Amino acid sequence: MSEPATPKSRHRRSSRLGRARVWLRAGWQAARWSRMVPRGAGGGGVAGATSGNPLVADDDTSPDPAWSRGNCVELLPLGETLFPALEQAWTAARTSIWLETYIFHDDPIGLHLATVLADAARRGVHVRVMVDGLGSGRSIPTLAALFAGSGVEFMVYRPWRLWLDLVQRGHWRRLHRKLCVVDGATAFIGGINLIDDRLDIRHGWSAQPRLDYAVRVQGLVAQQVLWSMRRLWLRTVATGSLQRQLRSMPGPEVLKSRQARQRYLDELRAWGGELPPREDVQQETRERQSRLLAEERPTHPACPDGQPGMRAALVVRDNLLQRRAIEHSYIQAIDQARSQVLLVSPYFYPGQAFRTSLKRAAARGVQVTLLLQGRIDYRAAAWAAHTLYRELLQAGVHICEYQRAYLHGKVAVVDESWATVGSSNIDPLSLLVNREANLLVRDARFARDLAAHIRAELIHALPIDHARLQKRVSWWTRPLVALAARLFIAMAGGARNY
Repeated sequence: MSEPATPKSRHRRSSRLGRARVWLRAGWQAARWSRMVPRGAGGGGVAGATSGNPLVADDDTSPDPAWSRGNCVELLPLGETLFPALEQAWTAARTSIWLETYIFHDDPIGLHLATVLADAARRGVHVRVMVDGLGSGRSIPTLAALFAGSGVEFMVYRPWRLWLDLVQRGHWRRLHRKLCVVDGATAFIGGINLIDDRLDIRHGWSAQPRLDYAVRVQGLVAQQVLWSMRRLWLRTVATGSLQRQLRSMPGPEVLKSRQARQRYLDELRAWGGELPPREDVQQETRERQSRLLAEERPTHPACPDGQPGMRAALVVRDNLLQRRAIEHSYIQAIDQARSQVLLVSPYFYPGQAFRTSLKRAAARGVQVTLLLQGRIDYRAAAWAAHTLYRELLQAGVHICEYQRAYLHGKVAVVDESWATVGSSNIDPLSLLVNREANLLVRDARFARDLAAHIRAELIHALPIDHARLQKRVSWWTRPLVALAARLFIAMAGGARNY
């Protein structure tokens, strides 16, 4: 016969049930909130919009980004511009620094930036750093030792240590986005990893820096970035704590003490904090959208340079319900192009819908220019891009290959009024598998600045024509690449329709 329950045992049982309910509720909120975005108060701007507004679905079929006005967006080309900006922001940080990156290397620049983060944590700044287990695999032990005892919370996303991971379904889904938020007010978004511009992990040092881009953003978008980073941090803690312990990888030791468990349960209850407000943008007619693209609104807060704020949105790709949000943002902008599409991507193998959008734009007289990788770093990626050249050239698309250095930028400009800067390549890995983040900007001034920088780099690019293409691509290459791409997408757990 079982012994009667004592008040103490009943308390323990109810405490365990309470914790279980919190974790289950957090999982339900993850599915619900990643699908929902707050609708603005109607018509415009950030003023008056609150996190208590009704929610509207934001799925693959209607991927309206969370646009907001009044953002200050500054272009930061190359690491030589981004790294000093990061160091300045981290040194001046007062409350918090959140950082996500694919590669955080242990070269001199990477170690210097890591030291700045550790110094910030020692003076009381709440610092959280998450790196990808594959991209940063070589430097994780060094970074962990440097951060140890400083107060930096350092976590590895999906540790990668076993050869079995190569064939494990879904394990190719990596944290590829590069995001940072300082004091909840200044965000950095782009494609630049924390490694010297002139150093390539596979190929060593080069004379010229990689061509890459990032932006510094102040405004509502920074809150959106922080909200997204908080949710990913909590989800990763909840789902990967045991795996990191088994593989001896850095991460919060949430399973080792009651105090640590309680702390993360409290955070899970909040689940990333309040949703940032947004200006709701419905599907608009082309005339209405063109008018918005060219519109200047001096009534919104001015940026430090005295210019009015910009209209911007964060768009992310995840593996739950925003699987094709970035791809749809590109296609929507290209479909509305009237004069020019300028697209930069080092790895280029888009699906049929993306290619059709590019070809239709060229057919209606839009000048479509692609700046792609010229110095081959991954031969399979180069083969994949080359198999599409003939189809695009015949449709009137201009293709150039960058020769000066390795190309790593993932940016685009449409009609010098819409632009994007982010981490997403135009290939199956980024569009269907990885976690990615891009910033969209509707501002003529920013788009002109980005387009001018790209055009200045085009002088270092080699135009591709049918004669050059004939020497590169054999007839059997395209079906072989298509088969390999389908097998990889299936193994990685990506979308089937590509």
